[in-house]
Amino acid sequence: MVRIRVLVVDDHRIFAESLAAALAAEPDVDVAAAGSGPAALRSLERATTEGRRFDVLLVDADLGSTVPGARLPLHDSAEPGPDGFVDGISLVTGIRSSQPAVRTVVLAEKDDPRRAALALQAGASGWVAKDCSLSRLLTVIRGVLRDETHLPPALLTGVLRELTAARKHRTESERLVESLTPREREVLRCMVAGLGRKAVAERLFLSPHTVRTHMQNVLGKLGVHSTLAAVALARRAGVGPVDLAGDVVERGGQLA
Repeated sequence: MVRIRVLVVDDHRIFAESLAAALAAEPDVDVAAAGSGPAALRSLERATTEGRRFDVLLVDADLGSTVPGARLPLHDSAEPGPDGFVDGISLVTGIRSSQPAVRTVVLAEKDDPRRAALALQAGASGWVAKDCSLSRLLTVIRGVLRDETHLPPALLTGVLRELTAARKHRTESERLVESLTPREREVLRCMVAGLGRKAVAERLFLSPHTVRTHMQNVLGKLGVHSTLAAVALARRAGVGPVDLAGDVVERGGQLA
């Protein structure tokens, strides 16, 4: 029998343990639980190291929140913020990037087309209400492993509307990014990677003053007033960060 390995990620312990116990009663399901985003990342890393990868993650949409819907996505990856917080949809983004074979299903207290659309854009394969039946949840778990996408029927129209609006927004973001010079795009990619002015200057062999001018030009052309807003717009336009890991390897090779 092929067994499905499931990780429940929810910081409400009673719910997480109850759901894990219910799923574990199925003969083809192995299940574990994690109480936070960082704990989930540690579980995934440990499982990978031990050669027993998870197949499906069930992630609380309100991970880290005491009030359903109070915390919205804060990060573009599953890296903890300054307070160690990793929200549910950011966790989905990080898992899609680091372990694309793992399917994620978001568990929600209530249906929300905007957040469901965000979850799908982040890489989730499904959005399921927490009060659904166990048989329904098992159908979704088995379905996403066949590359199916599962949404409540009542959400379909709203999610499609949100995705259409997001596509239009992305088109506008792409147009603004195209207005940048090649050098300004380089600077923007450095900003997306989280590099400060001094680090950008060192990487591009420019003076900090010149980098400051480029950054000001980038903000002006994109029509935003902060680095965070510029990075968010760049990500919507599909602009990725510079390859910092590649730089380390290259420099190491030169030193060797």
